[in-house]
Amino acid sequence: MDVPTILLIAVGLAMDSFSVSIASGIYMRSPKIEDALKVGGFFGFFQAFMPLIGWLGTLTLLDVISNFDHWIAFFLLLLIGCKMMKSANGKNGILKEDVLNGVTLLTLSVATSIDALAVGITFAFLRFPIFSSIIIIGTVTFLLSFLGLYMGRYVSKAFERNIEIIGGIILIMIGVKILLEHLS
Repeated sequence: MDVPTILLIAVGLAMDSFSVSIASGIYMRSPKIEDALKVGGFFGFFQAFMPLIGWLGTLTLLDVISNFDHWIAFFLLLLIGCKMMKSANGKNGILKEDVLNGVTLLTLSVATSIDALAVGITFAFLRFPIFSSIIIIGTVTFLLSFLGLYMGRYVSKAFERNIEIIGGIILIMIGVKILLEHLS
């Protein structure tokens, strides 16, 4: 298992959740530990669950596409990274709804973890160990979301957008690394 790569992927994937947590913290007057645990728990769970779904769905197709799986992984990570950077530049502003509302939190958790579904597909192609990977992804997302809620009080909108750009760049760099490893 390539733990540094999985950690980088986890950090890249967690940037959306981290950004939403920061934005939510900006609007909360004084977040409590229960609030941070709830936000971190939702985001961490969905960020870990979505790669598992992608991985399970791909297992049946693995033998058919194993000759060009590295290209698929590269293009998926490139697409996800570019999408993250584009959305960082195109936002209308930070979250104005109460993130602790159950429906809002569920919606945000699913929306910020859609990219992780594609990463799960990539993990299946590359035969990454899924269970240790999703534990790392979920834990990193939980911790960053937990901290993000508190950091929101001290962070500006500009920093929030830069975080998503950094996350996108990390995913693109990982895609290039995967492609170069398989081509050499």
